[in-house]
Amino acid sequence: MASAAFLSRWPWQNWGNYKYLLYGPFAGEVIWLWMQGGQRLMESWCFHILLLCSLRALVHQLWTSYSKMHFLSLSRRIVHQGVDFKQIDQEWHWDNFLILQAFAGGVACLLALPWLDHHHLPVWDWTGFIAAGIFHAVVAEPLFYVLHRCFHGDFLFTRYHSLHHSSPVLQPSTAEHGSFLEHLLMIPVMGIPLLGPCLIGRGSIALIYGYILTFDFLRCMSHCNTEVLPHQIFEALPCLRYLINTPTYHSIHHEDKASNFCLFMPLFDFLGNTLNPRSWQLHRQISLNADDPTGKKRRVPDFVFLAHIVDISAAVHTPFLYQSFASLPYRSRLFIIPVWPATLLVTMMMWAWAKPFTVSFYHLRGMLHHTWVVPRAGYQYFLPFATKGINKQIEMAILKADRLGVKVLSLAALNKNESLNGGGVLFVNKHPNLRVRIVHGNTLTAAVILHDLPRNVKEVFLTGATSKLGRAIALYLSRRRVRVMMLTLSTERFLKIQKEAPADCQRYLVQVTKYQAAKNCKTWIVGKWITPREQSWAPAGTHFHQFVVPPILSFRRDCTYGDLAAMKLPADVQGLGVCEYTMERGVVHACHAGGVVHSLEGWTHHEVGAIDVDRIDIVWQAALKHGLKPVSSTHTS
Repeated sequence: MASAAFLSRWPWQNWGNYKYLLYGPFAGEVIWLWMQGGQRLMESWCFHILLLCSLRALVHQLWTSYSKMHFLSLSRRIVHQGVDFKQIDQEWHWDNFLILQAFAGGVACLLALPWLDHHHLPVWDWTGFIAAGIFHAVVAEPLFYVLHRCFHGDFLFTRYHSLHHSSPVLQPSTAEHGSFLEHLLMIPVMGIPLLGPCLIGRGSIALIYGYILTFDFLRCMSHCNTEVLPHQIFEALPCLRYLINTPTYHSIHHEDKASNFCLFMPLFDFLGNTLNPRSWQLHRQISLNADDPTGKKRRVPDFVFLAHIVDISAAVHTPFLYQSFASLPYRSRLFIIPVWPATLLVTMMMWAWAKPFTVSFYHLRGMLHHTWVVPRAGYQYFLPFATKGINKQIEMAILKADRLGVKVLSLAALNKNESLNGGGVLFVNKHPNLRVRIVHGNTLTAAVILHDLPRNVKEVFLTGATSKLGRAIALYLSRRRVRVMMLTLSTERFLKIQKEAPADCQRYLVQVTKYQAAKNCKTWIVGKWITPREQSWAPAGTHFHQFVVPPILSFRRDCTYGDLAAMKLPADVQGLGVCEYTMERGVVHACHAGGVVHSLEGWTHHEVGAIDVDRIDIVWQAALKHGLKPVSSTHTS
């Protein structure tokens, strides 16, 4: 195994994020020079090494962002599988190579100091770029080709290179996911085209920056799993096929490990008789499919979960901004603070111009599931003048899904707000011939909350009692002979719900108007946000079940708090690499799960408007049958 072989492990592999302390010597000199006035800062090789590392990380981030912007790149994907949590964790420390090459650059500068004292590097020398191109084509390319083929031999592959090929889906970080030995050998591959021009007096600062950043740009491009080069270029200039590889070309190498070994120039595969004959044909096919205006050749999602931006801070919890951050449950982080103003500006621009877009996807039992996002933040749903525009955005997404042939579309959180569109009723009534089934998913949400209650519960206190979920919970519990204290000031709405209960169950529904009424009740179901002062009326030992967004503050240390209703997706889900807001990995909100069940069951009815209490147990049993598992998470303050 690669983990046991000599030089396969990185020296700082067990350091975690403490590895960044290795940049300390470089940062120390830069800070010292800056404190001295900064006049010699631009002459410091430590400064240039740190700047180069930052720019290289930015190149990788930009390529990652593009490849994860599915609203731009999904139609051009080569492998249509998603990147799962396992691969994200495996490639978490993809930037190890930057630390290694920073030290390699530092050693090179120290060794070259006597030469640099007599030969000052100019900022620009165009002849150096020609020289670097020659050194790259004549030395770097064949050297990499030979090394790469050697690493595909049984001995070196199993001990070293198999780590790189262990990633099932290519992405920019995969380019640098390899063993320590491989990256040691990459130093001369990258260094010779830089050292050569310097030795013949044609080196420059622009050459160093330009070559290194171009090298990274092309490496990221070849691993981005998105075909960015149109086939027309190669048909107009066939010779380019041998001078520059494409993402499709390199993806074939990860499928057929006996071909397409080159770094950037397929010419060496041609000379080495390792050029896969499918390379150009597959590239042309993917390019044509991406350019097809009808979209008929693209895979249509079977199920769509239509979400929205929760708030400004949570807007950065998306894979095309920070993939690693999005692969973990959302929590407030310090790095969010400096980007908050820019995020606010972007959300305002989205309000003005954006349309619903795809943010993530996964596969489940041969079915493609998408998450689309309405470009509106949570606070905008409470602005009276914004409701018409929000409904227009939701309607736009529904009609697009219907046009594409999506089978089920589930509305998330505020997208199904009763005051906004009646839980989806507005769209079903307006478009009675919809083929896509609209689902609010609240039936399963109610089921999750109800099955999380203690089996022997005799009395509950319910806030948000006359809401869609509150009504269904109250009616269900009354049928189970559980006394429900329904907190509401509206006697009319209470009586309307009470009359829906069977005659012999109506006495179990009791209207209360103050929180003091629940001072002896230890089971609270919270459907409307309550303050710490209101929580203080609960007796010690109370458990707060909740279906309110955002969740209430965990104020009481002598009480426990449940998370929002959620379910864990079946174990055979594929390509899932994004956490849904604060949910743990593989866990989705119950309304999302409700749409999944609707899709898996093949139900043909819309689930909109009031919750059908008679279907709560049916939906619950269907969810369990398909392998979804309830998630009961209890915590204290």
